[in-house]
Parts: sequence; C-alpha cells; structure tokens
Amino acid sequence: MMNEKRTKTRKGWLALLPLLLLLLLMAVSVFGSNFDNPLPMTVVFSLVAIFAIATLRGFSFDHRIRIFSSGAGAQDLLLMVWIFILAGAFAQGAREAGAVDAMVDLCLRFIPAEFILVGLFLSACLVSLCVGTSVGTIAAIVPVAIEMSDRTGGVLPMFVGAVVGGAFFGDNLSFISDTTVAATKTQGCMMTDKFRANSRLAIPAAIVTLLVYFFFGAHTVFPSESVAGIVPAGHAAGHILTIPYFAVLIAAVFGANVLLVLPLGILLTGIVGLSCGTLTWTSWMVASGKGISSMGNLILVSMLAGGCLAVVRAGGGLTWLVRGLTKRVKTRRQAECAISALVSATNLCTANNTIAILSVGEIVRTIARRYKITSRRSASLLDVFSCVVQGLIPYGAQLLMAAGLAALNPLHIIPYIYYPIVLGFITIVSILFAKSAKSEEM
Repeated sequence: MMNEKRTKTRKGWLALLPLLLLLLLMAVSVFGSNFDNPLPMTVVFSLVAIFAIATLRGFSFDHRIRIFSSGAGAQDLLLMVWIFILAGAFAQGAREAGAVDAMVDLCLRFIPAEFILVGLFLSACLVSLCVGTSVGTIAAIVPVAIEMSDRTGGVLPMFVGAVVGGAFFGDNLSFISDTTVAATKTQGCMMTDKFRANSRLAIPAAIVTLLVYFFFGAHTVFPSESVAGIVPAGHAAGHILTIPYFAVLIAAVFGANVLLVLPLGILLTGIVGLSCGTLTWTSWMVASGKGISSMGNLILVSMLAGGCLAVVRAGGGLTWLVRGLTKRVKTRRQAECAISALVSATNLCTANNTIAILSVGEIVRTIARRYKITSRRSASLLDVFSCVVQGLIPYGAQLLMAAGLAALNPLHIIPYIYYPIVLGFITIVSILFAKSAKSEEM
C-alpha cells in the first residue's frame, strides 16, 4: 500500500497532462485560428476527456469511466446545472416578454451612456455582496448587460465582463458567500477579521476597476438613438414589465437562495407578460423551452470539465502539486507565495473556488502556523486567489454561465474581466513588498 501511494505521488505529474492539453487547445483555438471563430468548447473538452481517460494509470478502463462519470455528475456540479436551466428559462422568457427592454429603457433614461459600464459593475458588486453568489448575480444581470450593449452599440464582451468582475467582488467579501465560509472555517478565524483583511485588497481593486470602466465609457461614442426602446416612454406597460427584474434583484439582496429566486422570476415574467399582452401561454412556454435548450452546450461542457478534473484528482495530480509547491518554503513571504500558488493551482484543477479552498485548507493552516501567518491573512489569501483564478478560467461555472447567456465564447469575455486581474496584482504586491513588522497585522 505504501509503495502504491509513493508511486501515485511520484507519477502525479502525469495526471496533470490533460490540463496541459486543455491549455494547448485553448492557445491553438485563439492564436492558431481566427480569434472570432475559435474551436467549440464542446470539442475542446471532448478531446481532453478522451485523453484524460486514456492516460489515467493504475485503474481499469471500467474504473476510469466510473471516476469520470462521478465527476461529471458530482452534487455541486449538478447544482450548477439546475441553475443554468432556470437561468436560461428566465432570461429568454424575460426577453420575449419585453422585461429586459423595459429594464434597459429605465436605466438608460437615468444613467448617462458613459456611465453604463460603471453602473453594471457597481450593480454586480452590490448584488453579489448581498446574495453571496457570483453565479446568481451573473444570471440576474447579464441579460440586462446584453440588451444595453445592443442598444448602445457597446462591445458585448466588455459589458458582460463588467458584470462577471463585479460578481466576484461580492463572492470574495460577502459574509454569506460559500468561499468566505470555507476560508474562515478551515483557517479558524472570525468572518469579521477576514472581511477586514480582504477589504484592504478588494476595495482598492474595485476602485481601480471602476476607473478603468469609466475611462472606456468616457471614450466610447454611443449612437444618439441608443435610448429608444420597444416600449414608448411613459407607457404603463413599460413600468409593469420591470417587475420581474426588480423582484429578482430584491430577493437576491435579501439573501434568498438562487434556486428560489430564479423560479420566482420565471413565474412573474409569465404573469406580467400575459397581463400586458406581450406573451401568450404558448409563447411563454416556447420561450422558456428555448432558453433551457440554449444552455445545452454550457451544461455539456460543465459535465465534461467535471469529469476531466475528477480524473486529474484520482491520478494524484493535486497531491503532486501540493508537495511540489510547499517543500522548499523557508520564510514567511515564501509561505504566503506558496499558499497563493497552492490554492490557485488547485482551483485550476477543480474549477470550483470553494472546493479548492476546502481541498487545501488544512495544509494552508499548517503552513500559516509554522511561519506565523495570522489566520485572517491565510483565509484572505485563500479567498482572493481562488476567486482570481475562478474569474479567469474559461471552464469555470461563472464564465460558462455568462458566455451561454450572451452566446459568446468564454475566451472573448476574459480580456475584459479586469477586477480579478487587478485584485490579484494588488495582493501579490502586498505579499512581495509588505514589511515584516506589518505582515502579522495583514
């Protein structure tokens, strides 16, 4: 048994080959072909899945298939699938009913065009801070961002990127976020202490990101007809059609579960659409079905990714990463770098920031104690870098959700997601240039 464990650990790097193939295919998709027409994500992950199953060592073929299937049908992943289905039905139904147009009409009458990107980012920050989930925030706000882009002539990936970035602000700071709970529980610190430590990094990052979006908005020329909507100004139906969106946002702000919020939105969309005559029973059902069908590729990619990452874990890839990243640590600064690299690499292998934190939490706590890093600091590093990586990987649930709603490839959105990049940069600077005397306080 001991020899088997050593062999598995020693060969663990081989289990990471599917991730290297994934990065290679992504690079080929972007740089080896037309960026506007990259390889379909379903094809990319199908190839990676076949390679992962074929290269997994120490298991029979039937056992490899069971490992892959268990990962593809994992409980957390299926929870995301239900959210994808409900989000698709709500988004398409709201679009058919005119709720999205009415909401955009309302926003464009009160928000100058140059502040739209800033407004989208701030809205996503607020909702995610209150609801504690980036996926729920994206499901609620991305449809509005899409319509705003269409009506103002703005760059769609940038509008969607502003929402995705803002969604991670709350995911990183909210007291009810699963990443916050996981980070504080594994490190044994108070949520308020972790919030203070995180806010010193997240708030400056959000301010810088706001300035970036303001700069882009101020230098974008919008067409004069951009505020013209499908519902005449002052028309009573225009106000009534916004009810589903306000209900969803209010429910989210009060912390309702996203699996309750989205059905509420679907129901209210039908009621309002039928009342205003913008929907019939048939068109409502057809729109909901069309929205669910539009999530098909997204669901398939999510399940393929989950299966591939389960194979990586079974092959010892995570164990190999953990040992490789921690064996040469000697100073506190190196320990903080190791913690950051450890959770980042684990998140690449799991595509789930909460699971990444739980996977390495005990190891990080041991490192923190050995090198006298406070629990609030280690919890903050865990949360920050898991969110940074999760916000930038094209196979994470958040980007897949946003891309599915906007009918985009996730690779088109990533260049416009500034908040995770700025947050990661500020945190790295805090690690590399913090004075030793202050490191205990951070």
